[in-house]
Amino acid sequence: MKALYFILIAAGIVSCQNQGKMDIQKAKQATVDSMKVEIEKQRVIDSMQVEMVKIQEAKVETQKEVVVVDQQTAGTTTKNKGWSGAAKGAVIGAGVGAATGAIISKKKGQGAIIGGLAGAGVGAGTGAILDSKKQ
Repeated sequence: MKALYFILIAAGIVSCQNQGKMDIQKAKQATVDSMKVEIEKQRVIDSMQVEMVKIQEAKVETQKEVVVVDQQTAGTTTKNKGWSGAAKGAVIGAGVGAATGAIISKKKGQGAIIGGLAGAGVGAGTGAILDSKKQ
């Protein structure tokens, strides 16, 4: 009878040790999984930061182009009719919008077209407003 009790106690101890090993393995796997999730989150953050830098650089280039165009048009005072402010705004807006759309978009051609159209619309509207203020 004592032998039977001894065998039961030994079996209980062995099973508890195996359960502890399984719990440790599960904890290790959970740690590895959470580390993988954190690494993936950091990759997403890094790629977003790279995209933001590209967008900021595109904005700086666009502002440089606008300043150059403004400097070129500011020094000229001609009395002939020439282009209206709306037409100038549409052309400048189309150029800047196309360049920005091509830089930002993954589909370069489609981005340039959409950006050009949007830029032309905004430029024409801005030029028309400036023309009305001059008059």
